[in-house]
Amino acid sequence: MKVFFDLAWFFKQEKKSYITGILLLLAVAMLEIVPPKVIGIIVDEIGAGTMTKDFLWKCLIVLAVVGISMYGLRYLWRIMIFGSSLKLARQLRYRLYNHFTKMSPSFYQKHRTGDLMAHATNDIQAIQQTAGAGVLTFVDSLAVGGFVLLAMASTISWKLTIVSLLPMPIMVLSTKYYGTILHKRFHHAQQAFSEINDKVQESMSGLKVIRSFGQEQEDLASFRTKSEEVVEKNVRVARIDSLFDPTISLIVGFSFLIAVAYGSVLVMNEEITIGQLVSFTTYLGTLVWPMLAFGWLFNILERGRASYDRVNSLLAVSSDVQDTKGATAEVPTGGIEFSIERFSYNQNAVENLKAVHFTLQQGGTLGIVGRTGAGKTTILKALIREFDHFEGKVKIGGSDIRNMSLEALRSAISYVPQEHFLFSTTIADNIAFGKADAGYQEIIRAAQIANIHEDIVKFPEGYETIVGERGVSLSGGQKQRISIARAILTDAEILILDDCLSAVDAKTEERILTALKGERQNKTTIITAHRLSSIQHSDLILVIEDGKVVERGTHEQLMSQNGWYKDMYERQQLESLVEQGGIA
Repeated sequence: MKVFFDLAWFFKQEKKSYITGILLLLAVAMLEIVPPKVIGIIVDEIGAGTMTKDFLWKCLIVLAVVGISMYGLRYLWRIMIFGSSLKLARQLRYRLYNHFTKMSPSFYQKHRTGDLMAHATNDIQAIQQTAGAGVLTFVDSLAVGGFVLLAMASTISWKLTIVSLLPMPIMVLSTKYYGTILHKRFHHAQQAFSEINDKVQESMSGLKVIRSFGQEQEDLASFRTKSEEVVEKNVRVARIDSLFDPTISLIVGFSFLIAVAYGSVLVMNEEITIGQLVSFTTYLGTLVWPMLAFGWLFNILERGRASYDRVNSLLAVSSDVQDTKGATAEVPTGGIEFSIERFSYNQNAVENLKAVHFTLQQGGTLGIVGRTGAGKTTILKALIREFDHFEGKVKIGGSDIRNMSLEALRSAISYVPQEHFLFSTTIADNIAFGKADAGYQEIIRAAQIANIHEDIVKFPEGYETIVGERGVSLSGGQKQRISIARAILTDAEILILDDCLSAVDAKTEERILTALKGERQNKTTIITAHRLSSIQHSDLILVIEDGKVVERGTHEQLMSQNGWYKDMYERQQLESLVEQGGIA
């Protein structure tokens, strides 16, 4: 019953619906006492030879009224109780989704997508069952059982009632034992479902890679293994689940045997009538549902408790980056002052940033270059507050970004990451993602600046072309440029391009950068790149190596230093010359 206490906050929230539903359930339970009593009276009247046509009609009318009333009341309590349980599912699903959107990248490194999806589907459904069918079963089994037992003891024979219920403690102990085992096994079954969910999601996303390496059969074999594991663990749940009904039916069968045997003795001793014995056995038959429901209740509650624990464990995880108390909601403007003494993704591990300092005036362009893994993207992540645990300060317009709300900070920044993500919708909707109220001309203008407009108009549906999941129908260069157009459209104070021109040729890159420079006057731009032509016109260029700034200056200044930058620039110029056939 612990899960009911865990959900007390929701029952309190929806108390009107639940109280109404429970009262209707109690009314139905009281009405269920009437038919067996009426049947017993009819049997006694027939046995005594005093049955009349009028009396029979009256009894039939009573039974009809009771039946119709029960029909209407059952319809109403379903709306109240099951309707409320749907609200719980909606509320928990929204709470989970909202929680996911606030989590930092470290959370998604620890939790796989398939596992999170399983929490938001199967686990939510199990909790919904607890607040719906669980409440129904709990109240209905107690109410019907209680009223029937009261009627049996008070209107027929308390001795027969007590004797008939002697096997019931065995049922209580056995169902409790089954419930404990079921809780553990259902938890393992849900984990297995999470794993297969994650496997399917990962395989569908990486289908091109699987096919290109000819690993279809191996991937299928891996899926089959996980699928068999899901079946095996759910069969283990089913084995325990299947014990409830037979155990309860066996115990109820013993109760019937005792009732008929001892009831016959009472009839022969003239302590009860044959009609009363018929009513008693009918009541005992009515008790079958509460007894079966009691076993089903344990099943529902244990599943719900396991799922609620899993969901709560996710909701209990706090984000690494949160708004500080009193954080300003004003969108920042102005220059950037970046001063980080040291930072490590994993505390006490290798330092990912060491003594990185620079100042960029508003409207300036910063270029960041260096080898793969040097720390370029880490600098950008610090600027957009993907992590906070660094020594030093990062300021925009003279204000520490840790004193700004995350919404305010990120409203000032448009970020185009290395890994481009497009939604399975139209090209126009993808470009307008950051500015939902953008007009068509604004979308086209952003696409023209990103040098993707000409490609888009060649598609049969133009800007209304559906790109497929993660932009599967587009080339790498097209996805990059649509992502750039999306960032351009928001017209943010700071535009960050994180090595996002790698899939376009040098001429296309030059056209995009030239268009950006004309469009974003007096606004700040930060570019990381491997191709130095992308950043050679920047106001400040940083060369990063092992998380440190090893060179800094303009293109001309760096070329005069005879360092890594000059060496790499000359190599790339030579490569470009070779690609052009050796013609200068």
